[in-house]
Amino acid sequence: MDHRTPAGRRAARAALPLLVLALLAPACSGGVEGRPGAAGARDPYFPKLGNGGYDVTHYALTLDVGPGGRTLRGKAEITARATQDLSSFNLDLAGLTVDSATVEGRPAAVNRAGSELTLRTDAKVEDRLREGETFRTIVRYSGSPKTITDPDESEEGWLPTDDGAVALGEPAGSMAWFPGNHHPGDKAAYDLTVTVPKGLTAVSNGVLAGRPVTERGRTTFRWHTAEPMASYLATLAVGRFETRASTMAGGITVFTAVDPEVAKASTRTVARVPEVVAWEAEHFGPYPFSATGAIVDREGDAGYALETQNRPFFPGPPSVGLLVHEMAHQWFGDSVTPESWRDMWLNEGPATYAEWLWEEEKGGTPAEESFEDAYEDEDNWAFPPADPPSAARISDDPVYGRGAMVIHRIREAVDDDQEFFALLKGWTEKYRHGNASTADFTAYVEERTGQDLSGLWKAWLYGRDRPALDG
Repeated sequence: MDHRTPAGRRAARAALPLLVLALLAPACSGGVEGRPGAAGARDPYFPKLGNGGYDVTHYALTLDVGPGGRTLRGKAEITARATQDLSSFNLDLAGLTVDSATVEGRPAAVNRAGSELTLRTDAKVEDRLREGETFRTIVRYSGSPKTITDPDESEEGWLPTDDGAVALGEPAGSMAWFPGNHHPGDKAAYDLTVTVPKGLTAVSNGVLAGRPVTERGRTTFRWHTAEPMASYLATLAVGRFETRASTMAGGITVFTAVDPEVAKASTRTVARVPEVVAWEAEHFGPYPFSATGAIVDREGDAGYALETQNRPFFPGPPSVGLLVHEMAHQWFGDSVTPESWRDMWLNEGPATYAEWLWEEEKGGTPAEESFEDAYEDEDNWAFPPADPPSAARISDDPVYGRGAMVIHRIREAVDDDQEFFALLKGWTEKYRHGNASTADFTAYVEERTGQDLSGLWKAWLYGRDRPALDG
């Protein structure tokens, strides 16, 4: 996420009326002698976000987007593994109407309370809901996707644009356009089949699987994301785009989509995507995905840039510094994803430090000077980066600026750039395509360096007062 925009994306907490849908058949008596999956992942800031009792391994989403991006018909085929014996389980979905649901091909009853769907099926599928077993859920849904307004008044979810729409999800917006387990702790592979009016393009994550097909005035695009992805990083942009596809060193697919109105102003920066990815791979380790690129829409289509996996989203022509920041997230946030939203600084601190490194090597501004500027900025001292005071503050300045200062202090403690960059590469390798917490990070750094850095963590990561520079 771009720290130079007023961007905090938070979970929507709109109070929705209770709706109970008895779909196709009522739940039968008997069934699994298990227990209900939790209705939330117990995130410290968003306790109702996500669900318990299962782990999603794959989403297959088939979407039909109406004219102007104002309506959506969808089918979500969700493959998951039960992590307990389940008598029922939950999915997150905001706003849209559930038309039907099945589990292992059997009709499921769906109870709805706001954005929480509780699915219960009959005894004939009980063996598939045992701990360790894999099961398939299909939810068909429709309606007008909603824009979710966060506590800080930024918007996420489904954002209408002049020629279509864009879906952005950090931290809870993805539940506005597909049902799922919407917490960063549950990552999965994705396949999207998206049909839009002829003349529009549908751009998502991963690689384009085959050529678009146009029939009866509608065009269908298929996108495949093989590597695990947190749902908040999933995106869909529908509109008129100038697209380019190429291959960079290592066989990485580069796909860019730029709105024609901003194409000229974006050309030079977007053309540097391969250069930035290669430079960051030198510093952070091998690029963790099979595809990269960018989506550039018009200014005003969203209030912020976002590190959507494989190809970040930008509202208007990005600067090179912003491109560096969002691309760094492909390692810090997208591949190594926070265990909870309390660990947001593990995304933003290193991505901000990537900007400092770029300026140090490309612009002649030492990272120490960027550190000193951040140190003097009063906004960076509002709270400790590893302990934001509320959900409304997880994307505030300390998470970015003070988070980057923590990384710089580690660099000073190591006192050897070769060892420092080996440290960063080791981190992205150890937790590649997984999740990690602040505790994981501090333990890793101390083990790798052989140093007791408790004083650094106490002062710079958790301290509420500004420490002395020699502290």
